[in-house]
Amino acid sequence: MSDSSLNQVRQAQQWAQQQGLEALDADLLLTFVLDKSRTWLFTWPERELSDDQQHRFEDLVRRRLAGEPVAHILGTREFWSLPFKVNASTLIPRPDTETLVEAILSRFDQPSLRVADMGTGTGAIALALASERPGWSISAFDVQPDAVALAQENAHQLGLPVTVGQSHWCDTLADHSLDLLVSNPPYIAADDVHLQQGDVRFEPRSALVAAEDGLADIRILIEQGRRVLAPGGWLFLEHGWTQGKAVRACFESQGYGSVATVQDMGNRDRVSFGQWSL
Repeated sequence: MSDSSLNQVRQAQQWAQQQGLEALDADLLLTFVLDKSRTWLFTWPERELSDDQQHRFEDLVRRRLAGEPVAHILGTREFWSLPFKVNASTLIPRPDTETLVEAILSRFDQPSLRVADMGTGTGAIALALASERPGWSISAFDVQPDAVALAQENAHQLGLPVTVGQSHWCDTLADHSLDLLVSNPPYIAADDVHLQQGDVRFEPRSALVAAEDGLADIRILIEQGRRVLAPGGWLFLEHGWTQGKAVRACFESQGYGSVATVQDMGNRDRVSFGQWSL
């Protein structure tokens, strides 16, 4: 693409798409190289790229065509209209997980709640909740030190008062200390063919895969919720779109009430929840 006949914004976009890149990905990489917005690209399609910008864009296009996630290339991903730093140590925040945030916010408007987000990764869920409910006392935990550091950095950059710590699920939490427990745990079965496709090839397997057909960590959290939730507290879990029935059954077998499932934007089971009462 470094040919001088291909040095304009429009030509760069067209070239990237001719290589097999989706238009959105091409635009995101180009805005990153130029430090401009997508609106700027559409407004100034004839603006020229320098030789250095062309070479950088070519390199990023090659990385994306090799399968590397755009979020890893750019180092950021938007979630709940907030910019999150991302890296290969955690899952990339996804729109489906906004269903979990929406489900919580639509049901709880109390000025004060004690909340913990387990397996927080980038901190996306906890920080999205903190941005909407400033009076809540929110903590976020992950077992991986790199994820803890990343979530702490995101909390600092966003200026949101979320406490981040290290824990293997609820092991370090006190008994009956929470009003709301929330998690997007690993829930993909080890033999799922999707693990060999798309962005998940570049994400940590430990954040994706769980034993027992993807339900092992969900079962641990439902069991541990009985200890850490105060009477009347709630547990909200994201899960795979085929797992709603099994997750609801697990909640009910552990004595939770008011068990229900919420569907995502594609009308697929995505979030299940239940209330614990001694």
